[in-house]
Amino acid sequence: MLQATSKRKIPIRRCTGCGEHFPKSELIRILRTKEGDIVLDLTGKLSGRGAYICRRVSCLRKARKGKRIESALSCSIPEQIYERMEKELTEGDV
Repeated sequence: MLQATSKRKIPIRRCTGCGEHFPKSELIRILRTKEGDIVLDLTGKLSGRGAYICRRVSCLRKARKGKRIESALSCSIPEQIYERMEKELTEGDV
């Protein structure tokens, strides 16, 4: 009797900046919490509405210019939040 080999499914998500599809583990999740705060969810496990972005600053800038993250999270995002995210990406903290 042959045993079926089960392969683990890798979740794929789309970057809101460039629109390319990547494995979920390669992207950064931007999260809107129930309280309305916008945070970077590096674990991908926090509760709330999320949008995904590449680890490239250019993708964050594209998403910011087109208000794609705001659309995905259904809220407005203050400029200082975008500036903080860009700073974290350029410093390599993520």
